[in-house]
Amino acid sequence: MNDDQSPTSQIGGIAADALRQLIERIERLEEEKKALQGDIKDVYTQAKSQGFDTKIIRQIVRLRKLEDQEREEIDQLIDLYKAAIGMG
Repeated sequence: MNDDQSPTSQIGGIAADALRQLIERIERLEEEKKALQGDIKDVYTQAKSQGFDTKIIRQIVRLRKLEDQEREEIDQLIDLYKAAIGMG
C-alpha cells in the first residue's frame, strides 16, 4: 500500500478518512433528524385530531425552551408593544 492509499492519507492537507467519517456521521444524523421531524409532525396531527390548537401548542413548546427571565422579558415587550399600538 502506498502513501496515497493509507487509512490516514492526506489529500491537499486534509485527513481524507477523518473527513469521510465526519460526513457520514452528519448524513446519519440528518436521517435521524428527518425521522424525528416526521414523529413530531405525527404528534401535532394527533393533537389537532383531539381538538387542540397546534399553533398554540407550538408557541408553548417554544416558550418552554426559554429560561423564566427570558420568557418574562418577552412577555413585557409584547405587552409594551401592544400598548403602543392600542391593543392593550
